[in-house]
Amino acid sequence: MQNSSESAYTNPQNSLDENSNITITSGINLKLDQAFTWLTYIFAAVTVCVLFWMSWIIFRQAKPAIDKFGLEFLWSQQWDTGQLVFGALPYIYGTLVSSAIALLLAVPIGLAVALVTSENFLPPSVRTTIAFVVELIAAIPSVIIGLWGIFVFIPFIIPFQKWLFTNFHAIPLLNTPDPGGFNMLTAGMILAIMILPTIAAISREVLLVIPKELRSGSMALGSTRWETIFRVILPASFSGIVGAVMLALGRALGETMAVTMVIGNSAQISPSLLDPAYTIPSVLANEFAEAQDPLHIGALTYLGLILFALTLAVNIGALTIVQLVSRRHR
Repeated sequence: MQNSSESAYTNPQNSLDENSNITITSGINLKLDQAFTWLTYIFAAVTVCVLFWMSWIIFRQAKPAIDKFGLEFLWSQQWDTGQLVFGALPYIYGTLVSSAIALLLAVPIGLAVALVTSENFLPPSVRTTIAFVVELIAAIPSVIIGLWGIFVFIPFIIPFQKWLFTNFHAIPLLNTPDPGGFNMLTAGMILAIMILPTIAAISREVLLVIPKELRSGSMALGSTRWETIFRVILPASFSGIVGAVMLALGRALGETMAVTMVIGNSAQISPSLLDPAYTIPSVLANEFAEAQDPLHIGALTYLGLILFALTLAVNIGALTIVQLVSRRHR
């Protein structure tokens, strides 16, 4: 009787279906997982193929200019559509300098906004409102920001730029007399406004996911709030913040309409930030529709290829920085 009761008790365990075992690596679930994995691989491969396809199309269109000018195109300053002589240096200079100005202005402000809206300095309703208003700037079309720059920002900033020349004209960066507002500094400030939401929003999300135990542990050891922020929170979120800055830099490098409307569009290399300048996206927007000669089209496409290479180099550099810092903190 005891044996029969024991068998009745143990039979249900022995009769369990093998499919109920979560360690089983066969069956319909495994096939679905494999199908999803291969689908992910296919989508990733398609993305890479599209990237190489775009690069090949741009390279093929730029081939006439590459064959004629070669690498000399990178440091040549002459751009004469009549004589079909082209050089990219003024546009590369304008693109890099305007983007650098934008980063110098936007990164500190963006991090400040991210810290204010992620820490409990202010009531939650105020933090949410500030974050929403800053992120709302990203929804404004660039052409609207350009028009705002022409009719509102430039008249507002001209007295400040004249004051800079009056008081700091001995500095080569500010030695342009009677600045008219359409210059490199204005373009950099407009770009800073445009990339600020990207830096602030992504950095805020990164800071919010930092474990609270890090804050509590740091302050329990005697650190002040600001010591905790600068020595614990920001180093822990460094990779995410670098990603935010790189995304913002990518937009700054490729921004077209707003920069075209305020930078002055002068193909010159001047040390003064109060002089007009030109960028690669701006010259593409201004001249591509009217380009007729294959060499002119090739030179413009060559500029696009350079911009693509600059963006790729920036991303590789950012990845290298993140890896080096991660190794140092291990």
